Amino acid sequence: MSKRFLSRRELLSQAGGGIGALALADIMKGAPAKSALSPHAPHFEAKAKAVISIFCYGGVSHVDTFDPKPELLRRQGEVMTGVGNVVVAQGTPGGMMPSPWEFKKYGQCGMDVSSLFPHVAKKADEIALIRSMHCISNDHAPALYQMNTGFIQAGYPSMGSWITYGLGTENENLPGFVVFTDPRGGPIGGAPNWGNGFMPAAYQGTPFRSQGDPIVDLKPPADMTPERQRRWLDLLGKMNAEHLAKNPNDYELTARIESYELAFRMQSYATDAVDINKESEATRKLYGLDEKLTEYVGRQCLMARRLVERGVRFVQIYSGGGNFQESWDAHWDLKENHEQHCGETDKPIAGLLSDLKAHGLLDSTLVIWHGEFGRMPISQRMTGRDHNPLGFSIWLAGGGIKGGQIVGATDQYGYAAAENKKSVNDVHATILHQLGLNHEKLTYPQNGRQMRLTDVSGELIKEIIA
Repeated sequence: MSKRFLSRRELLSQAGGGIGALALADIMKGAPAKSALSPHAPHFEAKAKAVISIFCYGGVSHVDTFDPKPELLRRQGEVMTGVGNVVVAQGTPGGMMPSPWEFKKYGQCGMDVSSLFPHVAKKADEIALIRSMHCISNDHAPALYQMNTGFIQAGYPSMGSWITYGLGTENENLPGFVVFTDPRGGPIGGAPNWGNGFMPAAYQGTPFRSQGDPIVDLKPPADMTPERQRRWLDLLGKMNAEHLAKNPNDYELTARIESYELAFRMQSYATDAVDINKESEATRKLYGLDEKLTEYVGRQCLMARRLVERGVRFVQIYSGGGNFQESWDAHWDLKENHEQHCGETDKPIAGLLSDLKAHGLLDSTLVIWHGEFGRMPISQRMTGRDHNPLGFSIWLAGGGIKGGQIVGATDQYGYAAAENKKSVNDVHATILHQLGLNHEKLTYPQNGRQMRLTDVSGELIKEIIA
């Protein structure tokens, strides 16, 4: 009988299949080195290990929080002139409307903060405030997508996905990327805001709940013992290994196998990670868990600290859900809207910064407070403000950020960024830099092109880097 030699195609296929099977076998044994989320070395020495994004969905009014404009009071009710054609999202534009809240200077840096944020104001010297942000769209979904993914269309990996792709996670028993949505509903655009886009599913955000089981249907049925479930997963793994050996490029299967194994491990670890009952009463009060108004955001912020403490790479908290007054989208009654949402978030956010510092985590955790855009300096329906993508404020703290900095400025009305303008790509580039990642080198192949979170632009905001 003559000996048959393998063709080059057969050799590569079988060799690749063997590698895939070996990788899967390691996954089934829990070997972290083969996992897509295993820790990866950064491009250079990092100043931060994790990110907590506090996303004020709906659009915070910068001229009522961190960007005072006395000109609005002097010219109250007048038509805003000298700014070109004013484009509003929902019509009924009115005259210039001053802020109903008082501003004061805080910290050695003299940062102006309104009375809406009395607790956060005390952290002025730890915050780097950017007053000259701008984005592309004045519609919620595209603006949300841009702030989260760098693009105004759905289908691109979110910032959390890029970070977990670039760095992995430091805890194989928890997701690398966790999302908390508002109990009143999720943001417009839904899951693509924390989706993996064209990357493997292992990099997508995992929604956690702030009460009850952290993940829906995480626990198995009562008659499914851990031993029985382990045998079930092993059998499933064996069958999947046979398929993977024949289809070594089936990345979705590999990601699904990893998700099964991660879910199995999380049954033991996830509940403990977010068990805030283990925290002291003083810590719970620090976050406002003893007050009805602040309880839900405080709970999520405290869970975020517990998660980054355990190696989770990116945690995103959405304040505001559903539509209009349930979010920060103050089209009708600005005063009622912002007093509610600022009241819900002010104490928990300040508590988070204090608690991170007390646990030695603020230096290694980058906190970013932001929305998808700002709001107009003119009135809408007499007492509201419309969307404004041309100028708004965000701030960053911790993670190697230089506190007490005020970067850029909007024009005299607060309508558009006028000095030292900063883009969403600039913010993304800076966040990646603090994590030790070069935004131009962190790429993923898609459709014959090396894709980036920052697309083809983005400059470091050097003024806020310590």
